[in-house]
Amino acid sequence: MTGPGRFRLRPGLRTTLSLAFAAMAALVAVLIGALGYHAAARLIRDDEKADFTAAVHSVRDQVGRETLFPGDFNGPSGLNEELLRPIRVTAQSLNPDGVMLPATARFNLPSTTGDRELARSGTPARTLIGLRRLDGDSYRVAVISLGGGRGAVQIVQQLGEVEELLATLRERMAGVVAAVVVTAGGAGWLLARRISGRLVRLTDVAELVAANGRLDVPVPAAGNDEVGRLGRAFDRMLGRLATAKDNQRRLVQDAGHELRTPLTSLRTNLAVLPSLDRLPPAERIALMDDLAEEARELTALVDELVALAAEQKANEEPVDVVLADIVREAAAQARRRTGREITVEADDTVVTARADALARAVGNLLDNAAKFDPAGAAPIDVVVRGPRVEVRDRGPGIDPADLEHVFDRFYRATAARSLPGSGLGLAIVHEVAHSHGGTAFAVNRDGGGAVIGFTLDD
Repeated sequence: MTGPGRFRLRPGLRTTLSLAFAAMAALVAVLIGALGYHAAARLIRDDEKADFTAAVHSVRDQVGRETLFPGDFNGPSGLNEELLRPIRVTAQSLNPDGVMLPATARFNLPSTTGDRELARSGTPARTLIGLRRLDGDSYRVAVISLGGGRGAVQIVQQLGEVEELLATLRERMAGVVAAVVVTAGGAGWLLARRISGRLVRLTDVAELVAANGRLDVPVPAAGNDEVGRLGRAFDRMLGRLATAKDNQRRLVQDAGHELRTPLTSLRTNLAVLPSLDRLPPAERIALMDDLAEEARELTALVDELVALAAEQKANEEPVDVVLADIVREAAAQARRRTGREITVEADDTVVTARADALARAVGNLLDNAAKFDPAGAAPIDVVVRGPRVEVRDRGPGIDPADLEHVFDRFYRATAARSLPGSGLGLAIVHEVAHSHGGTAFAVNRDGGGAVIGFTLDD
């Protein structure tokens, strides 16, 4: 599947993560490399400068203690070798005219006016320090007078070797940074491919569901990270949608089946209406009573279908309520409606629930008890203990074969087929209990009758 959503997801996410990894790695590598390079360069340059300063002090001390001549720095055993070679600088001799002695000239730096002045100076150890350039190279130079007009010695340190070393260090660090960036980019690409692969599969499933409405497709939900959690949440959502769709389908099918009987009866009776004047009075009254009863049954069925559909939507917000207050109010309404004696025994349990839905469930339980105990020899008892509500009657009880089906939609026990009702009242009780995290129950009562009720999640 190559829809536009997938096209945007795959290159976009992978490229973004790869660039992000590469950018972060480049930033860190450049920062560390720059800090490392500057620290190393400073250390090397400081070390070289310290060597140069030590060489200058060494020669000045020697010149100050002894009477030296330019030739004393010539040859392999001269002062040049003894004083300067360990610290990597070079000494070059100047004659009294400031001319470099060829035997000692390594760099052959041209002498300046200051060099010639120091070479003719009568004071030993006078020093001139500065930077000079020759043929594109830089040199650190110190000229020290030998005194007595005998000449001078030139201490020279070539800086080009140090800069070449630092340039090599820069190149190697740049190579390391480039390698880190490439490696980080590759790692980011692999990680993005792993993450986006599951997202792409999840997107494929979502597009498939959106395209054809299928809710039974397998959802990739591997892993414990956010992608895995998203997959499991999406799978649960599809499951709930499938359940809701199945419930809707069954509700429509069952409702169509149940509506067919009263509608057929109504059509039959309506077909007789044109001949109403020719019917005997007794049959006319029976026909009108039948029409009224069928209309009431149809109205009750439609009302309960609407109530059941509304309960499935569950748009009412849960609030903290005293369960006994809801039960007492429902019992008062049932008394007025049925004329039956109803007793309520309740504690002060507070539950978080949808008050209207609970009132409808309790009302259905009371109507059911009144319907199956029409004689009314004993009161209907309602008991509330914690999050549990029981409605107890003294009717004929429930056939054991019917106990597991009493909460099914449109289920009518054999003994109840002649009684009014749609078979949805207890189904609504079950839906209310289930939507509150509880269950509905029905058992036969000792001594006759039934106990039907529900529990809520406390």
